[in-house]
Amino acid sequence: MNLINDMARAARAALPALAAATTAQKSLAITAAAAAIRGRMAELLAANAADMAAAQASSVSAALQDRLALDAGRAAGIAAGLDAVAGLTDPVGEVIAQWAQPNGLQFSRVRVPLGVIGIIYESRPGVTADAAALCLMAGNACLLRGGSEAALSNAVLLDCVAFGLRSAGLPAAAVQMVPAGDRALVGQMLSAHGLIDVIIPRGGKGLIARVQQEARVPVLAHLDGINHVYVDASADPDQAVAIVMNSKLRRTAVCGAMETLLIDAAAPLALKQRLLAALLDGPCEVRGDAAVQAIDARVIPAVPQDFHTEYIAAIASAAEVAGVDDAIAHIQAHGSQHTECVVARDAAVAERFLGRVDAAIVLHNASTQFADGGEFGFGAEIGIATGRLHARGPVALPELTIFKTLVRGTGQVRP
Repeated sequence: MNLINDMARAARAALPALAAATTAQKSLAITAAAAAIRGRMAELLAANAADMAAAQASSVSAALQDRLALDAGRAAGIAAGLDAVAGLTDPVGEVIAQWAQPNGLQFSRVRVPLGVIGIIYESRPGVTADAAALCLMAGNACLLRGGSEAALSNAVLLDCVAFGLRSAGLPAAAVQMVPAGDRALVGQMLSAHGLIDVIIPRGGKGLIARVQQEARVPVLAHLDGINHVYVDASADPDQAVAIVMNSKLRRTAVCGAMETLLIDAAAPLALKQRLLAALLDGPCEVRGDAAVQAIDARVIPAVPQDFHTEYIAAIASAAEVAGVDDAIAHIQAHGSQHTECVVARDAAVAERFLGRVDAAIVLHNASTQFADGGEFGFGAEIGIATGRLHARGPVALPELTIFKTLVRGTGQVRP
């Protein structure tokens, strides 16, 4: 018996009903799920507290615990995120291009759902709600496989989503939860070619590496979030300090956190000292090259691997670079094509960085922690994609669709 194949077939059977669903019907399902979350807030927080206690007893890492933890504010944010998705423009059926040929054929390219989406994730209970809502609004069915550390929280959230589906008259098989704890089921998902149309992993490097190595199904993912902030000599000092601190320390466990600070060698010494002192007093351990060590004695020596490391902790690497081109070269050599930032008042420097850095998200004078679908105005996201096929950056509603081309003729035949 292959449980995943059975679940995927049920999900595929739900696709016609999702295709026929109106925007209002899909929005109703999502808002009803949000209302259910608010109505069951105490139950959700109690379930999460039990998940947290088990995680702490099992010595789950601090980063995973941060992603797992819910309080009233985060739980309310999950419900608000669903309401935001329900209010977004329905992408299904959107005409994204139209043209005609001299022979009179009329072409139109329209968005259609991807189909059945498998989502594999760790720790973050909010992904359960976000993924369900985004997949549903884009007309997709989904199989959700959350981590065992969030099993109780995810069960409550799935019940709320199921309530939303029932309220809108949509099939329950549109959103299903794969049992956690059995790693063999992940393997079944990765090999379900022809039944699952795309896999989206969201979690630690080990999980995503396994998915990318083993999948026989297309994958939308990022492996590392080795993100840089380059502070140019022209940067506003107050702005530079605020952006660096927020990029690194607002939440160290998110994939958009800064891991490496690059400082223009031509920047004023006072600015360099402020940047490093702010981080070190944060507190944040700084591992720097010789030039950075010379600025503040508290900086410890960096080794080459530090500049290839996603710390997901209050640790940052730092290096001096000889201007914007050297910063771009450093990012090309060490970055993961996720999120990169330049802090500069010089418009030419900023445009050079924005145009030449190869990453899914490139920012000017803004924190790397804006690498989030909600902050982009997408309502929510399932993850960040750094590949070069189909989607790049936050995976939200448009990225959960593909297109087909409609051709309208008046009897043309090809000579």
